[in-house]
Amino acid sequence: MPVAVTARGLRRAAGAALALALLLTGCTGKGGSATDASPRPNGASGRAPAPESTDSALPAVLTGQRLDWGACAGAPGEGWECATMKAPLDHEKPDGETIGLALIRKQATDEDGRIGSLLFNFGGPGGSGVSGLPAMASLFTNLNSRYDLVSFDPRGVAASSGVRCRSDRELEEASTKVDLTPDTAAEEKAYFADAADFGAGCARRSGKVLPHIGTSDAARDLDLMRQVLGDDKLHYFGFSYGTELGGTYAHLFPARVGRIVLDGVVDPSADSVGHARNQTTGFQRALENYLKSTGADPDRGTRSLVALLKRLDAKPLPAGGGRELTESLALTGILASLYSEQSWSTLTEALDDARAGRGGKLLALADQYNNRDASGSYGTQSHAQRAISCADAKKRPTAAEARALLPEFRRISPVFGEFLGWDIAGWCHAWPVPGAHDTPEVSAPGADPILVVGTTGDSATPIEGAERMVDELGPGVGVQLTYEGERHTAYGGGSTCVTSTVDGYLLDGTVPKHGKRCA
Repeated sequence: MPVAVTARGLRRAAGAALALALLLTGCTGKGGSATDASPRPNGASGRAPAPESTDSALPAVLTGQRLDWGACAGAPGEGWECATMKAPLDHEKPDGETIGLALIRKQATDEDGRIGSLLFNFGGPGGSGVSGLPAMASLFTNLNSRYDLVSFDPRGVAASSGVRCRSDRELEEASTKVDLTPDTAAEEKAYFADAADFGAGCARRSGKVLPHIGTSDAARDLDLMRQVLGDDKLHYFGFSYGTELGGTYAHLFPARVGRIVLDGVVDPSADSVGHARNQTTGFQRALENYLKSTGADPDRGTRSLVALLKRLDAKPLPAGGGRELTESLALTGILASLYSEQSWSTLTEALDDARAGRGGKLLALADQYNNRDASGSYGTQSHAQRAISCADAKKRPTAAEARALLPEFRRISPVFGEFLGWDIAGWCHAWPVPGAHDTPEVSAPGADPILVVGTTGDSATPIEGAERMVDELGPGVGVQLTYEGERHTAYGGGSTCVTSTVDGYLLDGTVPKHGKRCA
């Protein structure tokens, strides 16, 4: 059950592929879906809103609401309960129209030792927590002893007024006809026309919620959940984009920070160009580590991949069922396999097949990443992902600006640079809602210690993002734990050291020494 993105906007799926990484490593995947593209927060004048000194400005009818927990749709398994929480559609109008947010929980097994609720966000943005948490619950059995495990579909996602922008037929057509690395004026025109059409589709189908689904809106929802669930402080576990949401919450409500873990950290100091640059660096780094593991010279292996992609750009490969492997879909499949070293053998098989003229295995990896099933149906995470990202992103480079950056991006990665370089202009091109800021504000002076977890070989959210999150949270707040491994996010990756350190912090309040390293 991967949470991911399709070809366009891969860099914005910074954390979106946590589930994919878990799936490819043999763990149960998290819920969600995807098909088009990653993260940012909310606020005027280029920064997020100022911290709040009071609990909430929300009316008692919302803060005092009682959730009607009952059976969940889709039979997620024994012990799961679902409910809907009301929240303001517009947090600037707390007495106005409301929106329903879907929640799921599994109550703590040790009632006497219960700490409270532990809320999860698994990334995207746009991943469904309602489907994701049950799918990954086996990772959190120890935490479930003293916490109610709780997750939710953020506003604009799935059962919480999920954004929908295109039909499956339109998505399929775009995936085969739009070149995400345009080489000619005609391809460039088609690329930006497709981007504008996607945004127009969002406005037609989901226009009411589009202005109100940014990260700071979701952070305010988190604080309402905290109150409705009966907790004095927020205990939270955020993966990938969920780290940005957690950091935004800490900034807005520093006095309400409980035990918060941020794993697979989105760099809070990076704007849209910076995110693209970070991910271009991260995926090239992972590619070179993969090539070394096969005994190949990284430079020679990179050149070989560039040659393969050029051949696919000129002539796609047959992939079975009347479908073809295009350059863009091949890039998607390669990127998908770089989220965890345990999927590297799958990548080798797929590349060998592609070099032999068979595109089916790389296409299957792309389909899995894009949450496309065998019938051609797509999930909707990509729609929400793009809508949330663009609600946050104030900086929207033009085609000319992207074109000027291409030489730098190609130097960083001959394989991924052009793809991610064009994306900085295509992602929010002609978007119908203005962006809130260039970078999120995560400073949280006075907050309790927050555990920030980075992985040295993380392709989607490079380790440098964790270091910058610690810096921006402020002195005495961010505490870094580093996992020396090759995967996106650390928890659940098989490291006893990581698991015991994170669990010790969440269950016992044991804050590790800043800079601790785990293998």
